[in-house]
Parts: sequence; structure tokens; C-alpha cells
Amino acid sequence: MIVYAKAQIPATLVGKLNLMDTLLALKPILTTLVLPACSALLALFALLVWAWRCGACVQGRVAIALAGMTTLLLWLLSCQAVAIWLSLHLLPQVSPVSPDDLKRQNVQAIVVLGGGVENDAVEYNGPTLSPDAMSRLLYGVHLSRSTQLPMAYTGGIGWAGQNNQSSEAEVAALALTRLGVPPLRWQETQSRDTRENALLTAALLKGDHVTHIALVTHAWHMPRSVRQFEAAGLQVTPAPMGFVRSDLSTWLQWLPSGKGLRDSGWIIREWLGLLLT
Repeated sequence: MIVYAKAQIPATLVGKLNLMDTLLALKPILTTLVLPACSALLALFALLVWAWRCGACVQGRVAIALAGMTTLLLWLLSCQAVAIWLSLHLLPQVSPVSPDDLKRQNVQAIVVLGGGVENDAVEYNGPTLSPDAMSRLLYGVHLSRSTQLPMAYTGGIGWAGQNNQSSEAEVAALALTRLGVPPLRWQETQSRDTRENALLTAALLKGDHVTHIALVTHAWHMPRSVRQFEAAGLQVTPAPMGFVRSDLSTWLQWLPSGKGLRDSGWIIREWLGLLLT
């Protein structure tokens, strides 16, 4: 967590910073309420209650019709085909890179952006990275080995995390030890969101005169991440992974699934994030 030196900051500004921290702490709850899995189910419940209270009157029929439309929308957002369409039309597109691309562009370091921690993984008797975060880390290791570039991992304890848990960068370092992979060159352990990932990592790297990085994160997360890291003063070469795609046959992509709803939620969240930043 960032500690503000209150003695050096006017009282009014300290108050604003404390208020901002309080509001940002609500971000996980607000984000969950906005995304389809929660907002559509809440709307559906409210409409069904409305229809039940109104009975057979006109308002009841309207409520039933709206409930049906909400159900259809939730079905569509749960389809992998719709998630792929949303990723192509709502977010700026990024292309994959190769190790040779990074060498030609004189990239100085690989930066892996955190993606979540499982704080109490019973199989490890301790913390481990979430599957998404581990995918990012493994791709970063691949690029680092192929280019011989040093690697950084950025991730503290997110707004939804518990204060007593390990930072994500520390868990990433532990994961590399378990795999017998060389350690991270840099660990950024204080950030709580993408903006702080960028600011704190930039400060860490610039101390070693690193200004040009390859940024590793999911393709759907890349546009907003690049914007934040460039705003922090770094030159960024996107190194995306985890593209929204499907190996299913076309007709199966129109059947609802948990993965489809998850992907649609990610894309909508990033689209809203781009609009608000």
C-alpha cells in the first residue's frame, strides 16, 4: 500500500487522497455489480418481482417481456461467439510478437502484469498464482529465455485482497522457485490496480535506466495497460497473450458457457475502463 507523507502534504490534499482510497476500495464491488453475471441476474429478479406484484395487468406483461429480453441478453453474453465479436469491436486490437521482434526493437526488459492470487491453495499449502496470472508469468518466462532479457513482475495486494496475504509479485517469485526457473530481476509489490502497476514499476525500472519494456498481459487487458504504462513514462512494446478465441465448432460457440460469460465480462470491463481513463 502507498503511504503518503502527510507532514509534507496540505491537509486538504491528504483528505482528498484518503477519500480516493476509500472510493477505490469499493471498486471490486462496483465492478462486480456492473458486469453481466450480476447486473443481469439482479435485473431479472427485479423484473420477475414486478411481474408477480402486477399480476395479469399491462405492467405485468411488460415486466415479463423485459425479463425475457434480459434472459436472452444473458444467454448471448454467455456465448463464446459473442465474446469474440465484442473483443473485435469494442477493444483496440493488438498483435502477437516474437522474441525476434523484441530484439529488433531494442527492448530492455520484460514486464509481466499481475492477474490474481489464490491465497490459500491447499495443494501447495500456501499461496499460488491464479491460472490467468500463471499463464502471463509462463509467457513472460518464454520471452525472457528466448531474448535473454531480465524480467519484472508487478503486483501487490489488490483492492479486493486481504491485508495479511502475500503480494502477488512475491507469489510469482515463489512460483518460479517451484519451477526451478531463474528469479525475477525486479519485484513490484505495492500496487493495487493497473494504474499503480504502471507508476510503481516505472519508478523501479528507471532506477536501473530501463525505459523500453515488453509488457505481458492478456490481449483484452493490453490497450488499457499500455495507456497506463506509457502515461508513466515508459516506452511500451505490447506482448499480448490469452487472446479471446475458441476452438469449438461454430454452432457450439452459440451455446452459453461459463467461459463465454467470463470473457464477455472481461471485455466489457476493459471497454468501460478505457472510456473512464
